[in-house]
Amino acid sequence: MAVSEYESSSSSSSARQNAHRNSRSASCNNASDCYLAKTVLRGSVVLQAVRGHFRSPASYDVVFGKETSIELAIIDEDGVMQSITEQPVFGTIKDIAVLPWNERFQAQSSKLLGKDILLVISDSGKLSFLSFCNEMHRFFPFTHLQLSAPGNSRHEVGRMLTVDSSGCFVAAGAYEDQLVIFSLSFSSNGQIIDKRISCPPEKDELLQTDRGSTNISGTIWSMCFISKENSQPGKEYKPVLAILLNRNVWGSFYQNELLLLEWNIEEQAIHVLYKFAEAGPLAHHIVEVPHVHGYAFLFRDGDVVLMDFRNAHNPSCVYRTSLNFTSFEENKYEHVGIPDTMDEECMCSVAASALLELSDINKYDDPMNIDDYSSVKPGFNYVCSWSWEPGDSYIPRIIFSADSGDIYAMEVLFESDGIRVNLSASLFRDLPSKALLWLEGGFVATIVDMTDGMVLKFEEGLLCHRSPIQNIAPIWDMAFVDYPEEKSDQMFACSGMAPEGSLRIIRSGISVEKSLKTAPIYEGITGTWTLKMEASDPYHSFLVLSFVEETRVLSVGISFSDVTDSVGFQPDVCTLACGLVADGVMVQIHQYGVRLCLPSGAVHRKGITLVSPIWTSWFPDNMSISLGAVGDGIILVATSSPCFLFILGIRASLTRHYEVYEIQCVKLQNEVSCFSIPQKHLEQNKSLLNYGDNHHMAPLTNGNNDYMFVIGTHKPSVEVVSFTCDKGLQIFAIGFISLTNTMGAAIRGCVPQDVRLVFVDRLYVLSGLRNGMLLRFEWPVTSTLSSARSSCQQSAVGSCMMNTQATWKSTSPNHKVLPISISNASGKAKGEFPINLQLISVRRIGITPVFLVSLGDSLDADIIALSDRPWLVHTARQSLSYTSISFQPSTHVSPVCSVECPRGILFVAENSLHLVEMVPSKRLNVQKFHLGGTPRKVLYHNESKLLLVMRTDLDNDSFSSDICYVDPVTGSLFSSFKFEFGETGKCMNLVKVGNEHVLVVGTSLSAGPAIIPSGEAESTKGRLLVLCLERMQYSDCGSATLCSKTGPSSYQNPSFCDIGGCAAEQLSSSSLCSSLEDNSCDGIQLEETEAWKLRLAYSTIWPGMVLAVCPYLDRYFLASAGSSFYVCSFPNDNSQRVRRLAVGRTRFTIVTLTAHFTRIAVGDCRDGILFFLYHEDSRKLDQVYCDPVQRLVGDCMLTDVDTAVVSDRKGSIAVVSCANHLEDDASPEWNLTVSCSYYMGEISTSMRKGSFSYKLPADDPTKDCDAASNVVNLSHNCIMASTLLGSIIIFIPFTMEECALLEEVQSKLVIHPLTAPILGNDHSEYRRRENLVGTPTILDGDILCQFLELTRMQQEAVLALPLASPSTVMSSLRTSMPVMINQVVRLLERVHYALN
Repeated sequence: MAVSEYESSSSSSSARQNAHRNSRSASCNNASDCYLAKTVLRGSVVLQAVRGHFRSPASYDVVFGKETSIELAIIDEDGVMQSITEQPVFGTIKDIAVLPWNERFQAQSSKLLGKDILLVISDSGKLSFLSFCNEMHRFFPFTHLQLSAPGNSRHEVGRMLTVDSSGCFVAAGAYEDQLVIFSLSFSSNGQIIDKRISCPPEKDELLQTDRGSTNISGTIWSMCFISKENSQPGKEYKPVLAILLNRNVWGSFYQNELLLLEWNIEEQAIHVLYKFAEAGPLAHHIVEVPHVHGYAFLFRDGDVVLMDFRNAHNPSCVYRTSLNFTSFEENKYEHVGIPDTMDEECMCSVAASALLELSDINKYDDPMNIDDYSSVKPGFNYVCSWSWEPGDSYIPRIIFSADSGDIYAMEVLFESDGIRVNLSASLFRDLPSKALLWLEGGFVATIVDMTDGMVLKFEEGLLCHRSPIQNIAPIWDMAFVDYPEEKSDQMFACSGMAPEGSLRIIRSGISVEKSLKTAPIYEGITGTWTLKMEASDPYHSFLVLSFVEETRVLSVGISFSDVTDSVGFQPDVCTLACGLVADGVMVQIHQYGVRLCLPSGAVHRKGITLVSPIWTSWFPDNMSISLGAVGDGIILVATSSPCFLFILGIRASLTRHYEVYEIQCVKLQNEVSCFSIPQKHLEQNKSLLNYGDNHHMAPLTNGNNDYMFVIGTHKPSVEVVSFTCDKGLQIFAIGFISLTNTMGAAIRGCVPQDVRLVFVDRLYVLSGLRNGMLLRFEWPVTSTLSSARSSCQQSAVGSCMMNTQATWKSTSPNHKVLPISISNASGKAKGEFPINLQLISVRRIGITPVFLVSLGDSLDADIIALSDRPWLVHTARQSLSYTSISFQPSTHVSPVCSVECPRGILFVAENSLHLVEMVPSKRLNVQKFHLGGTPRKVLYHNESKLLLVMRTDLDNDSFSSDICYVDPVTGSLFSSFKFEFGETGKCMNLVKVGNEHVLVVGTSLSAGPAIIPSGEAESTKGRLLVLCLERMQYSDCGSATLCSKTGPSSYQNPSFCDIGGCAAEQLSSSSLCSSLEDNSCDGIQLEETEAWKLRLAYSTIWPGMVLAVCPYLDRYFLASAGSSFYVCSFPNDNSQRVRRLAVGRTRFTIVTLTAHFTRIAVGDCRDGILFFLYHEDSRKLDQVYCDPVQRLVGDCMLTDVDTAVVSDRKGSIAVVSCANHLEDDASPEWNLTVSCSYYMGEISTSMRKGSFSYKLPADDPTKDCDAASNVVNLSHNCIMASTLLGSIIIFIPFTMEECALLEEVQSKLVIHPLTAPILGNDHSEYRRRENLVGTPTILDGDILCQFLELTRMQQEAVLALPLASPSTVMSSLRTSMPVMINQVVRLLERVHYALN
């Protein structure tokens, strides 16, 4: 291994550039500085969860507080969390609570009658009262109460909420020292707050107790109201509030303090009824016991204490349960009073009482232990979250999650001999829950940090898992795989932390609305079909379900009923296929024969008038049927042993009597795997005739007296076959399936599972394979038709039919016997068949066989492709276009059109029938692959179609960090490169070396942080590694062969145009989301005989952790260590040698490196973004530009050589630019310009470029070509940012004119009652936080898209509003003409509907 060579020179911040810059981006004008920010995926971190009746008095709703958004959801009868709505709050939520409806209140509006109110306290400094509006499908505020100044001061009220059980009192606390109590009174004049009082009334003012004075000095840990027995709130009612404080005593130690405060409303004074302090274990929560008065649980480290506060002046501990779940013990206390404590000067005199009653200090070692309670041992666990059983129960029950991950239940029993608390055994064990909700129906929602939550259900005394609650936060890194030809992106995200780290694949999907779900009684379904009574009927009449040994026919409607006996299908067989062969005549194909049925009028008004159906059958001679298909007037039947194809027809022998007869029987050379018969349509036939005549396709020009169908064979191949009365069977075209992987080995499992003929301006064949692939075959263009004909003779011989022998058998004496017709190549200009179909596109959409189900009878109808996930295949003119359907994995699917559900789709999943409708909106679907450890970095390797994932925190004795290959389709780990013991991976990137790519990796060899609090680098060591990416193919004898990459892969099939990789989806279980337009992704899964591995080519130790690497100019790479970064190269394209050419230095630790052409952007952890230029001739690095503000850099992305987008660790994103400066004249100190900024309220640590085009040049024909080209260039500068809360935000560049228009609209939306921030935030102040004063703000797409939700009259009302402030709009950009609604709507729709 070669030793690195070092050549460097120090950078000078004041040095001038000596060479002219090679290139400047064409988009360095001000237009590139105008952006619109739109959230496409809301954060998934749930910080608060409450239940209530928000939509109506009878609804059971769940509200999740997600810091920057709120989500309303329900749990359906299957235990699946369904999102109702999610909306941004344009602020930061601190706490939420439910204000229950009280009959004593007079409703301000009839719409509020009986509904619960959502209370939210936020960084706006206001307490917001929110109600759910069913018409607008979102929460709206009906009042705000100002509590403090906006912001996050720990001394200002705005951290914590608690509500009295009667709904009459609310308390709001600060982080420390302050709280406020309100009495509520809903009145007809709009008043909500009756009275309020602050505690203490003045800052640092003391509160009086019976034995002196005290203050609220310390962190408010928890608080709750204590209800009084048989006392309703009234004028003389004095609410009691219990508070847990954590007080710093004389700066030397912390102690717990319990305060009971009473509010004398008439005197408007706060009295301290009781105070107790202890220096023992931390007390986490105090929780009132519902439905009984005066009792509360105290949750502490190691135990749970039931307190009796009925006598608030002399409370007592009545029961204590130790939380040692290995061997816990309980002790029942008699009513022992807890003495009052004195003020802080008398603390020593009450130490014995504190230790006696509530402290967990070991009694054996305590010299002040008065009584012996040796039977009570201190526990080792504590309560993380809890929830009370819903409803009004005389026996209060609570479930709680301990830090061990166990969930327990406790019930409080009030018996004649006293109070008893029963603690259950562990009901469920997983990770500790941050929040719990016990819901109706026995369901329990658990929220877990940094991984998916769960919906559990009580079953037989235990909790059982029912469904996940998605949480993809935090997103550490992401990689976008962009397919520009198909305008499709999918995101691979590193999510979660050890031990639940995972890889998430995120892409857009079509939403569905569920109409019906049956009980799980349909086990063993083998097929589903929907049938009409007549071909012209607008709705389906019957649903056919085939089981392993039976068939059932159900009537179609909003409910399904069994009508098998009235239709005439044979019930004791497994149906292989069925369909409508003529109006009122149905066919059932099973293993033993074909049954023709005429349903009775009892099940359909168009049925026969007889009570029972009429049926007749046809049977093959001593053969079993393997496949079948039914068309208009034709029936196809195939056998497998021997292989025959039967063409059957029907004819009427008597009135209402039909018979099935055999038209032709063909012996097959290859077994048939599938076939389909397109339905005939008059208008489409005319289009086909014109298409066939223009493209020299004789079978398409014969008119309507022929049949065309598609066959899939085990050869494998797909074949288009026509049947006419004068020529018999004729092979029209053949598409051979011969796919290879990157090593040239044949891919197995390529037998067609299903085929469809599609006609959209051109004719093509769609085939789903048994290995999860989707193929598109097309007829060759005219220029290549002659070359296709040159091999048609070979094609004919390789077809499924024997070209030397055809067996003809007819049961009709009047039918003319015709042989099979197959033409060989003869050089004619027209009618030379068969021809070779060209394989245009190959996609992998899953790992299970692909079934194709058309949503209509026409050839241009969209198709559902069902593999391990459902996909909607759009009948596109070119290539393949498909979108995932947001539904669970299903085994079968059929379109169902009824009066109640005209666009219904029936899925079979989990032994139930699901009737759904696709809706014209999209959501982001998320697939989860559990990887273990914490995935930190991810890259997509184009050559292998695999992902490279860096993991840390692995639970392994020999290593804790590695880099592994991950299959994006299955999530399988193929191979990994393990770092040394104690070494941790920090960064990685793909770098080009000659014609190959290598992986450059940076690591840390030292434990602890990389940066000290001052921002300077710790004295550490790291390692720079170069890993070669190599194929490894296993031979038959088991030996391994390594094959380095030598260039682009080639495929044996010359008609193979494109190939790539994609992944199946798992739908989001909660949040509805916007997303980019998603069509498809390409790919082929590696076979068992092919694998990739990482081989170490170079390694060296550097003085500092290597935190960032990136490629530079296709022949260098950049790497940082501490406060230095280096320009490195591979001498002679040798990956085993690395030479350091130049070094650049900053003041503080470098955390990011990025480059665009010659520009280098360095992210300093305190000084922000620095621009450097590398001089190749002198091998020097010069700093040319510097950030004007200090910035804690999270990530950085260069959009061109002059513009960088940078995120910081305070929740902001800014666009900095040097476009208005000349490098020859500029000082490198503070000379970058902040073009615009945006406060997200969430920290983004990963940003990537995205290709989202919100506008096409053709939209405005008045613009010249240069302007149109500029619009296209802007679309490639979109930035996608992911956050630690799990959000994904896109920043879209806009033109100056569009920005001015939308900015004026935004300034009016933020003050209109229907669209203003619901928590009362000043929108302008919120989006400008943590940024320079006067910096333009990026447009808020979440505010603007609310404009589309308004009616026309509401939109006009918004635009008629006066501007809030002249500063909100750039006066230089304001147009004199009035804002046109249509112009605004059109612009916003292009953005909104492309995402949603």
